[in-house]
Amino acid sequence: MPKVESSDIMKKKDSQSSNFQFRESEDDYEDYESSGESDAGETESSGHEDLSNTESDDGLEDEDGSEPSEAAEESDSSEDEVAPRNTVGDIPLWFYRDEKHIGYDIAGKKIKKKERESKLDSFLANVDDSRNWAKLYDELEDEEIELTKEEIRHVHRLIQGKAPHGEFDPYAPYVDWFKWDDAKHPLSNAPEPKRRFIPSKWEAKMVLRYIAAIRAGLLKPDEPKEEPNFYLLWGNESTSAERHLSYIPAPKPKLPGHEESYNPSPEFIPTQEEINSYQLMDEEDRPKFIPKSISSLRAIPAYENAVKDSFERCLDLYLCPRVRKKRLNIDPESLKPKLPSRRDLRPYPVTCYLEYRGHKGAVMSISVEASGQWIASGSTDGTIRIWEVETGRCLKVWEFGETVRSVSWNPLPELPILAVSVEQDVFLINTGLGNEEVQKKVKELLSLERPTSQVESGDLPSILSWLQDNKYGGLKLRHFKTVASVEWHRKGDYFSTVMPAGESRAILIHRLSDKLTQRLPFKLRGLPVTSVFHPTRSIFFASTKKNVRVYNLQQQKLIKTLETGLREISSIAVHPAGDNIIVGSKEGKLCWFDMDLSSKPFRILKCHPKDINNVAFHRSYPLFASCSDDCTAYVFHGTVYSDLNQNPLIVPLEILRGHTGSNGRGVLDCKFHPRQPWLFTAGADSHIKLYCH
Repeated sequence: MPKVESSDIMKKKDSQSSNFQFRESEDDYEDYESSGESDAGETESSGHEDLSNTESDDGLEDEDGSEPSEAAEESDSSEDEVAPRNTVGDIPLWFYRDEKHIGYDIAGKKIKKKERESKLDSFLANVDDSRNWAKLYDELEDEEIELTKEEIRHVHRLIQGKAPHGEFDPYAPYVDWFKWDDAKHPLSNAPEPKRRFIPSKWEAKMVLRYIAAIRAGLLKPDEPKEEPNFYLLWGNESTSAERHLSYIPAPKPKLPGHEESYNPSPEFIPTQEEINSYQLMDEEDRPKFIPKSISSLRAIPAYENAVKDSFERCLDLYLCPRVRKKRLNIDPESLKPKLPSRRDLRPYPVTCYLEYRGHKGAVMSISVEASGQWIASGSTDGTIRIWEVETGRCLKVWEFGETVRSVSWNPLPELPILAVSVEQDVFLINTGLGNEEVQKKVKELLSLERPTSQVESGDLPSILSWLQDNKYGGLKLRHFKTVASVEWHRKGDYFSTVMPAGESRAILIHRLSDKLTQRLPFKLRGLPVTSVFHPTRSIFFASTKKNVRVYNLQQQKLIKTLETGLREISSIAVHPAGDNIIVGSKEGKLCWFDMDLSSKPFRILKCHPKDINNVAFHRSYPLFASCSDDCTAYVFHGTVYSDLNQNPLIVPLEILRGHTGSNGRGVLDCKFHPRQPWLFTAGADSHIKLYCH
């Protein structure tokens, strides 16, 4: 049998490319040796046969350089006995992860993968097999190999840092190859070379090269290591105080006095009455040590509070300040931002001047006419009322029988048209205000020549239809879902409707002059809440529950997405200049966005403890307001500067109260007067209030 060399084992390990671990304890090795005499003989013979096969396959030679044995050649000649060798080379094995084979043999045939056992079967086999620890898995050949006793001995010796063969003597005696006894001449009688007596020019060139590199900064010499500046924190006071300006001496323990003496004077020893009185005192006022008289030093007992006193002393040292810090005397008022006085920011609404009563249910929405003379309101009692602002007189009432969710006046004074959303219908009502010419123009605009759904609306006849409404004297737009809000364009010809349950067709834009409707050509990516037109440009704001998307209607592209970070958006309003937006949420937070600055909120105001129902900007005054279910309305001052380097000035001004809650709802809507610094609020208590300066 050929002798197994350590190099053979290492080559075998490299060719198998396997990761395995051995038990390094001698107990496992002894258990393996004592597993059975008969089995051990078979294992040894089979292991040597495997080694001989491996050596013959890899082309290894014996120690003396002779060819492998005939038995190995005979075993190699039979292709049935020897498994096919995988000849994939350096290709990673994970290339064949999804294939049914693991590579190719020397003849180019595929080597199929073996069926893998389940984890349960593999675990049971490992439990039953006492020699499982001596097995390893060859990923390249997809087979399991069991090491022989001789190979395990070699591996154990390699792990211990020894030579693989036991018969190798690392401390063999030194063999001197030369005989020094009676030697008359040295080994070499050559003369000393000249290079040993003259400086080396190559070393001089290297020195010059190092000097140039150091001057150019490419090579930096090692700086001397600085010794750590350690010092004893509670060391000698004189030395520490000289080196450190902020040195603080350690707290000194109280020195013992006459009371701590083992034989104090009689006047220091308390009587029994005094000791009893100590028990009635507070623990802080009670003396911590009671003197006692002891006859001799040998009779002194152990101090019972020794551990406690040592612990308290350690706490004194541990909790003592190490550095002296200067206390800064700062007035808290100076840390507040400097805001202008509220007197300088007048006028703004302060007190309730007028109440509009007449509704029997919660007022859901209000809208002020462009001239500021009239105000319209819609309620859950199914009615719409038009009020005169200055007197509070109710001019007209329309009954719809269902909840009115939104009302909105046309922004043009010459078109007194009111848009009303009632469930799935949007009514365009002629309010009857204005002279005869205005009424004639309004009637022509609200007349429909084809009172059917066959309008030029693209693919929208199934979801919307324009109808003539003779009952209220106007038009009716029948939608396929409930309409939550209606908003007009600044020119008064376009208006948008929002259906929160409409999915991809939730926001529609209508043109009154041509009686046309088109769907918003963008994907909202969320449930819509409300929408609003830009006051000066062809930009459209669509609000979902999480963010506000800004679209350019002419170019039909998305300009920006405003990330609010709020739980759910309830309303939005655009500044009259168009560069700033306020967003109200159902968690009581109000976000101010500067479109030129960032897509993140410039300022987040946590003002209301409950849901914010609506927010609004004033058209001409630097005011904005928010209303909430907490039955209050907050009025803020918001000045936007033309200088882009100056941030907007936001100052809270007033909290308007007066409404009462009903069914958990408070103030449902708020609107500013178009010309005066007045604020209208609509509450769940069926009242509308006017707050003036």
